[in-house]
Amino acid sequence: MRPIATLLYGFLSSSDSMRYWGAPLVVAALLCAPNPALAAQEASKSSPHGATITGVVRNSTGKLVEDALVRIELKGSSSTSEAKSNSAGAFVFSALETGTYLVEANKSGQRSRTIAVILASQEDRRQVDLTLEDSKSAQSDSSGLSLPSPQAMEFADNPNFTISGVTDWTAAGGHGSDSTLRTSEALTRETVALKAGKGASPSTPANSAKDDGESERRLLAALAAAPSSIDANRQLGRFYLRAGRYREAVLLLQTCYQIDPADRDNEYDLALAYMGTGDLSSAQKHVQGLLAFKQTADLHRLAGELDEKLGDPLTSVHEFEQAVRMDPSEQNYFEWGSELLFHRAVWQAQEVFGRGAEAYPKSARMLTALGTAFFSSALYDQAALRLCDASDLNPADPEPYIFLGKVEMASPDPLTCVEPKLARFLQEQPANAQANYLYAMAILKHRQAGDEKVLQQAESLLAKSVSLDAKCADAYFELGILSSARRDFQKAIGFYTKAVQANPELADAYYRLGVAYDRVGDAAAAKEEFRLHDLIKKQQAAIVDRQRREVKQFLVVQPGKQTDSAAH
Repeated sequence: MRPIATLLYGFLSSSDSMRYWGAPLVVAALLCAPNPALAAQEASKSSPHGATITGVVRNSTGKLVEDALVRIELKGSSSTSEAKSNSAGAFVFSALETGTYLVEANKSGQRSRTIAVILASQEDRRQVDLTLEDSKSAQSDSSGLSLPSPQAMEFADNPNFTISGVTDWTAAGGHGSDSTLRTSEALTRETVALKAGKGASPSTPANSAKDDGESERRLLAALAAAPSSIDANRQLGRFYLRAGRYREAVLLLQTCYQIDPADRDNEYDLALAYMGTGDLSSAQKHVQGLLAFKQTADLHRLAGELDEKLGDPLTSVHEFEQAVRMDPSEQNYFEWGSELLFHRAVWQAQEVFGRGAEAYPKSARMLTALGTAFFSSALYDQAALRLCDASDLNPADPEPYIFLGKVEMASPDPLTCVEPKLARFLQEQPANAQANYLYAMAILKHRQAGDEKVLQQAESLLAKSVSLDAKCADAYFELGILSSARRDFQKAIGFYTKAVQANPELADAYYRLGVAYDRVGDAAAAKEEFRLHDLIKKQQAAIVDRQRREVKQFLVVQPGKQTDSAAH
């Protein structure tokens, strides 16, 4: 027999919408202490056809809120609907088409943050919990999405900007020469690649192949003995997830989900596995379902990664920001800053990476990223200082040195702290081809006119670099330049030829090779090298143009300013 509270609420749910949202107060008295989950579930059951979104509205103390205005909007369209929460704080939207809906509530100057809910089929039933907060303490973006109070989320200082939209990057906003801009773009891509743990489950100690094989056999045996066991399926599924065997992990974790859809930890792992297989829509569906149940920083960060992969950077950057508000961890700061930097909001990336570096002064990748952001703003000295600091944290780590060397080569003037750090890199790793090459380039840039000793030292370092790595095309190229400067064009031809063999895309080597052939009187060979140079440059320009068009550029609003492009 159903409880009287359920029967009464079911009776109200079956009435027309006006009676539903204006439920008599006597029912609230009869129910005494309404169960919000029960109310939402009963509201969902009353839906005739189509997908349904139900939920409850609470205030910041957790008290249920009656007569809150709940609004949903179908993303990508102008379709909106509104309803009011009833005496149990519950609301329902039924007969909905599939798609992604933005759901928010407000009442008496208070509002909730907006939650995105994905309805993938007409049978979907999604539940959402909305919490009202003072509008004065909420941060809103241009889409009307309100974010929880920074104080409540242990996030100090609001960012001095709002990302308001995106635009095509058809004319790259940058600084300096095109080669400097390309260096900025390359460093940005390498910074984004510093992200750790993308698409992976929580780190575990590395095991040997023998240990992994024994673990797999044991887990397979356990599953064979109890194929319907949720624990056996989960354990083997997580094993495959950690091993990067995502398709196998999906099958097992999906079985667990079918047995127990309320197991949130398993659903999170399932979302990671789907992302690993490239099934981004399925991963997003599960993440949004988890977010509708409970807001966590990990879920917002994962949602941000999925939004970026699915081509929605505007939603992605807000998800990363929300992750920092809920948990200002090193990883969350880095994800947020990387998203800003990748979409050319370079000044804003500086702000986020700067805060991250203050909070985590021992994070080499945070300082490296901050240096890249400064370089993208043509603040070369500040970029070098941050990268030099990053190299001091772990002198054995080659990554900051490589960034340093590239910044030094691309900057218009020598940078003070760089040469000593690259000297240390070479001292730490004398058998590293990059260490020899980068230090050679640094001393050449700092060389005084007429200092032959430095030229000889650089040439020796470059020669060692190619002896350590026969594919070090840049070192061959520089050896060719040194030989050409001595008018030893035959020797230069040999170096330039090795450079294009090591890297057939090194366009400048073809041009220099053409010049060298011309100097020795081989006009036909020179003409062919010039033709190849022009062809490769044209192809590379087309690739760069396509890459720039594919990367949406953030539009930024700062207090007291109009919306403008983030690039400077």
